[in-house]
Amino acid sequence: MSVIIILLIASISVAGIFLAAFLWGVKSGQFEDDYSPASRILFDDKPSSTTKTQ
Repeated sequence: MSVIIILLIASISVAGIFLAAFLWGVKSGQFEDDYSPASRILFDDKPSSTTKTQ
């Protein structure tokens, strides 16, 4: 029975750490830009400044 209590406390502690990390990420603005990461792959790369001539 004591193992269940230890595992329960450990799992609640880990969940609390992940919740604190998530709230810190939201507060620091990590999730504000929703549009550009998904559409960045659709845009072409800038052409290189050096061109080879044959």
